[in-house]
Amino acid sequence: MSALEERIEALGLTLPEVVAPLAAYQPAVVSGVYVHTSGQLPMVQGALAATGKVGAEVDPARAKELAATCALNALAAVKSVIGDLDRILRVVKVVGFVASAPDFVGQPAVVNGASELLGEVLGDAGVHARSAVGVAVLPLDAPVEVEMIVELKA
Repeated sequence: MSALEERIEALGLTLPEVVAPLAAYQPAVVSGVYVHTSGQLPMVQGALAATGKVGAEVDPARAKELAATCALNALAAVKSVIGDLDRILRVVKVVGFVASAPDFVGQPAVVNGASELLGEVLGDAGVHARSAVGVAVLPLDAPVEVEMIVELKA
């Protein structure tokens, strides 16, 4: 088990199995020294953990937790293509999409769930550039979706 996986377990979390694609794409691909993940939904044991719009059916605090689940799923996708999470040099970029009620403007606080999890797991290597985008709807009516770019050690 890698040191990062041990850190994940020490945080009381479990690195899940990679979520199977919902359409014609791969969960993650390697290009040079970078891994690009596809958007990861808050899937837990093969099922969506919640549905609905943040600020309406989904409380923002719950959405923040779901964003952390998305980030954990993204780490699983990275592992699926590199084998060992200890090969990660740093997280370069995170993009979070938040299915938002029309008057909801707290997208950055929701996506903090993903950013904070990456910081807890990776320390300084988890500090990244980020976008937090409000959208009308996400696949399967998910409240949040997270994708990231990770740089690998040479």
